Amino acid sequence: MLFQECFKAGIKNVFITETYRSQERQKYLYAQGRTRPGNIVTWTLESNHKSRLAWDIAVGPPQSLYDVTTLNRVGEIARKLGITWGGVWLAKIDRPHFEVKLTWIMPKGYKLEGQIIIPTTSKFPVQLIVEGDTTKPMAKDDDKMLFTNETTKAAVRDYIKQSVDKKKIDKSWLDKFDQGTMTSGDFEGLKIIISLR
Repeated sequence: MLFQECFKAGIKNVFITETYRSQERQKYLYAQGRTRPGNIVTWTLESNHKSRLAWDIAVGPPQSLYDVTTLNRVGEIARKLGITWGGVWLAKIDRPHFEVKLTWIMPKGYKLEGQIIIPTTSKFPVQLIVEGDTTKPMAKDDDKMLFTNETTKAAVRDYIKQSVDKKKIDKSWLDKFDQGTMTSGDFEGLKIIISLR
């Protein structure tokens, strides 16, 4: 919901950097800047990341990774959705951090436009909204990419076009998308190709 509303507001270059954390990972991050080299990145051993209720985001180019203006805009959208934003915390401001309570429900006036699948291990700010039975795996080589929302379809096309413009891939990929013959498997492979260039 947050990414959907960000896209509608013209914020297209944010992506998730971390969602779930095990207790071991939380301890590892807590040690950074204390008993391990690096800057302090967390202030607690009891994070909501462990309960799958929190996520962190970053900002893609051309802005810096933690561009304050963009994070503030996302934070305002999150607050309208009833999502807690770390940017308003008084003691430890954490602008990239967002979380919800187990009791969170979608506020009136908003709707989720399909199922949003955001790859949390990807470096790419891409969201796919797909149709069909969401209990089945999405990425099969013969599954055509289907969109229930023109805005999201435009976002995916824009991502592919930018990669063509930057000469990371050839135009045939964009043609395949425009012809409606690109499969979910094609798209996953495309992201790997782009990441290597």
